[in-house]
Amino acid sequence: MGDAIAVHGLTKQYGDLTAVNSIDFTVPEGKVFAFLGPNGAGKTTTVEILEGLRRRTSGDVKVLGLDPWTDGLELHRKIGVIPQDFRFFEKTTPREAIQYYATLFNVKVDASALLELVALGDKAHANFDVLSGGQKQKLGLALSLVASPTICFLDEPTTGLDPQARRGIWDVIRKLRREGRTVFLTTHYLEEAELLADQVAIINHGTIIAEGSPTQIIRDHGRPERLSVDGPPSLGEFLKKRLDRAVTVTEGHVEVQMRDKSDALVVLQAIESSGLPWTGFATVSDTLEDVFVGLVGKMDDGVLGGAPKP
Repeated sequence: MGDAIAVHGLTKQYGDLTAVNSIDFTVPEGKVFAFLGPNGAGKTTTVEILEGLRRRTSGDVKVLGLDPWTDGLELHRKIGVIPQDFRFFEKTTPREAIQYYATLFNVKVDASALLELVALGDKAHANFDVLSGGQKQKLGLALSLVASPTICFLDEPTTGLDPQARRGIWDVIRKLRREGRTVFLTTHYLEEAELLADQVAIINHGTIIAEGSPTQIIRDHGRPERLSVDGPPSLGEFLKKRLDRAVTVTEGHVEVQMRDKSDALVVLQAIESSGLPWTGFATVSDTLEDVFVGLVGKMDDGVLGGAPKP
């Protein structure tokens, strides 16, 4: 398989402001790609350039081998887009909405099958204004699939949804991947990206600061595995003196860095020898969210390269 999206040296400037600063990344065909970053990081600008909605200042961008700006008409027939906070005509039913989109794209579509794909078949004849938030997002997904796109751009598709509705959207995204479609996902839910994405890119201040699979990013930028117990600060002080490794104490928890899993026994023996009270233990590893917060925080503080806070 090749790359569905290839970005090299992409830059977008608004006067003296550089919103996107010479970034590079690729999105393999048939994969879920999560594009992550805090507000104002350059996510929306980048996505709109990929969708052909905004002109780049410089750099090379190809989506399905096409230039999104100069080949926009051809590209828009091959991609599906669901914007954040999707809205539609209030008194239109999901079936009518799909038929309307099919007319716009001049395609034939099985509305019933499409609604079943997004688990909305039982709401085919309900007006949009009576649908729940999750059902509205599912309709947005269905409409983005009317023209049978090769790439689906999903912008914060689960924002504001309850846990059950979020998982329903996740199921649809997994179905799209199984069908061989490419999914370009932006989300503020790091757990969502870790669960769904094959590949992740993290952008901050217009610069890509980490890229790879969730596992790779956690391994390359996360902290070593720790053993955690509930205990007093004095236990942490004892372990700092007894063990040659990092020990942190936070709100009744003591965490001790481990070199490998077999190290857990050494740490537990040291804890027991302290004579201090402690309860429970667990091994703790960083999540993608932990790594994201750490990387963005370091960059904002000027520890990593890029633009620190003024």
